Amino acid sequence: MSSSIPTATGPVATALRPTWLPAYIPELQGLRGIAVLAVVIYHCHPRLEGTWMHYPSLWGWAGVNLFFVLSGFLITSILIEARAKPHYFRNFYVRRALRIWPVYLLLLIVCYSVPAWFLNDTWANQTHWQTLLAYALFLQNLRHSPLPGTLGPTWSLAIEEQYYLLWAPIVYFARGRWLRWLLPTVLAAMLVTSPLIRLANPHWLTTTHTLIHLDGIALGSLLALALHKLAIPRRAWLWMGLASAILGFWATATIAGGTSFLDSALALAFAGVVTASIAGTGAHNPFAWLLRRGPLPFYGKISYGLYMIHILVFVYFGSFDARLDHLGIPGNLAIVALRLAASTLAATALWYGFESQILKLKRFF
Repeated sequence: MSSSIPTATGPVATALRPTWLPAYIPELQGLRGIAVLAVVIYHCHPRLEGTWMHYPSLWGWAGVNLFFVLSGFLITSILIEARAKPHYFRNFYVRRALRIWPVYLLLLIVCYSVPAWFLNDTWANQTHWQTLLAYALFLQNLRHSPLPGTLGPTWSLAIEEQYYLLWAPIVYFARGRWLRWLLPTVLAAMLVTSPLIRLANPHWLTTTHTLIHLDGIALGSLLALALHKLAIPRRAWLWMGLASAILGFWATATIAGGTSFLDSALALAFAGVVTASIAGTGAHNPFAWLLRRGPLPFYGKISYGLYMIHILVFVYFGSFDARLDHLGIPGNLAIVALRLAASTLAATALWYGFESQILKLKRFF
């Protein structure tokens, strides 16, 4: 997903986006890079035991929550500004398909080509019609059957696809007064009910169920609505973002830690970081510079491919891991370094040789 917000055109669209908000926000690419690196390092955490990196790596799963906030903001911004343009549904869904489906299908093809290796299962089990239908309809996160490790990252992809399948028509048909009240009400309801459902923990829920992972997407979407509809100065957004980030991280480390409200606290923190990055875009400070320059925005560019294939790459080099097990911590660090390097190279090749070529078709939609 691109971190650009379409430039408004026409009298209706012009009123939507504040004049200080640029069409492209490079800092968001850097945040995406942080998110994907956090997830990759998280999946290496057993190899980091005994080092100072082990405890921070245990929190790498929160990178998915940052992805959700970014996705909620960017996609909702696109939907709001596209309502005044022709072919709203066709353009949105085709562009989403071009962004998501090619890499997703490629991952499935590679994994199913050698199921005993990449899926750790037999062909017969993995080709059951319910399993294939779940993958085809992005419903795998709702099933109680555990996902194979190489396909594990697809659970969050499924949540996003389900959300935007329903969210796009809601945004389109919510006009006038409805846009002002219905959309924020729906998003606020999601923010309230998601942690309450986690607290209730009904038996039919999976740990990857959509209903318990809506905090980040909802808060990112709410941020997009607020930025487009509230006449608040840029500096005020910056301070609100910083305050939200501080409050969210404080709650994560204290009252929300280990509770059903942990994801909500993280969503608040990451929404604050995203808000501050948007309001402070172009600022001359070390943090903004790191988000705009160097490795972080590059990892943001290749983040989707890296997120989808990194476990596949880990499995591919599993025999190399076994050869270094006897070396203890030095061997484990070498394994982590190889995993990061190999998955980065694979995702880079995937981006330049496959993803970016397909994304050129977006100009027709």
